[in-house]
Amino acid sequence: MNERNCIFADISMTMSSPTNPDEFYKKLKGQLYDTVSWPAEYLFKFIVKSDLEKIARLETIFDNLGAVINTTESKNGKYTSVSINLLMKDPDAVIEKYKEVAEKIEDVISL
Repeated sequence: MNERNCIFADISMTMSSPTNPDEFYKKLKGQLYDTVSWPAEYLFKFIVKSDLEKIARLETIFDNLGAVINTTESKNGKYTSVSINLLMKDPDAVIEKYKEVAEKIEDVISL
């Protein structure tokens, strides 16, 4: 897949405790609608502590959806970056996945 076909939200925040989640999701939704026509490939990026259980829970959220999941451990091994590429039907579906991740995984950072 080439970069033109993949959307990546250039917004970074800790999803487990955003200051104003409603405002964040509203802004994200607007940016996603302005970016491309839907459905589209979307690249989710998360950072979690290198805890196999947390990584497995994150992968489970995207299981059986046709997602391509890649993990990269930090140089010191303390954190793991998880990239998930998935065909999404619209910005609402993207936001629902972010909310699900924030609800089920503590201290996740979404990029």
